Amino acid sequence: MRHFLRYLGHRLYTTWATFWFVMPFVVTYPLQWALSRRPSGHRHLHSLNRAWSRLFIRMWGMPVEVVRHSPLPAGMPCVYVANHSSYIDIPLLFRTIPGWLNIMGKISLARVPVWGPIFGRAYITVDRDNAMSRGRAMVQARRSLEAGRSVVIFPEGSISKKPGEEMGEFKDGAFQLAIAAGVPLVPVTMPLNHRFMPDVGGLRVRYSPLAITLHTPIFTTGLTAADAPRLRQQAYDTIASGFRPDARGIPEPSTWRRLPTAPSGPAPKSAPQAPQNQELASTNS
Repeated sequence: MRHFLRYLGHRLYTTWATFWFVMPFVVTYPLQWALSRRPSGHRHLHSLNRAWSRLFIRMWGMPVEVVRHSPLPAGMPCVYVANHSSYIDIPLLFRTIPGWLNIMGKISLARVPVWGPIFGRAYITVDRDNAMSRGRAMVQARRSLEAGRSVVIFPEGSISKKPGEEMGEFKDGAFQLAIAAGVPLVPVTMPLNHRFMPDVGGLRVRYSPLAITLHTPIFTTGLTAADAPRLRQQAYDTIASGFRPDARGIPEPSTWRRLPTAPSGPAPKSAPQAPQNQELASTNS
């Protein structure tokens, strides 16, 4: 019975979370579509996306811990680099980071039905396997920074295989961009998102607290392209320092009944072993 109630609770909470994610989007879709059609409307579209993120995260009902190690540079755009562990990474970043953000996402996001074209028009998309697409995305990001609009990049390029525990290798693009534009780089750690919605090839939602840490900005004034590897490693170590050992692993799938367990009987007796060093023992006796 306990397993059935736990399973039912998971299904009900998943339905609740999905409803509050989808319903505000459906209601505001005509406005989002209209704003996405004109570059002059993209700032207002981002404000709407931030309000949407704040609403559904609040309605999900879990606490969100926000840690800011130091104030963000006033009046300056930044390059934010964050670990990638869940599909809710972008909403949590939108909820937390102030200002008008541009975010670099994989091109497959622009292909999602209904929502994808809006994302593709308002933000930066990139095919990481295509050199021309990567170059075009960096140009768009540089122009965004020059216009005073901060950029968010996931330097891993994809969701980690061991979220909250290990990160994939960082690509150089974000760090070269920050140095070339002369803007601060802000490492961001999100250590718990995979506990709420892991990337498991299907929809698995669990009630779990969320947390996000905005680390101390790293200023890039005076750095050159040769400093990019050191900056990349510094950001990697800083982000990893915010992981929590008790948050390792992803939640298991739930089932309505107890899974069978292997029988626990006495351990089989091992066969007797032949005496070792018998000749030596006889000599020394």
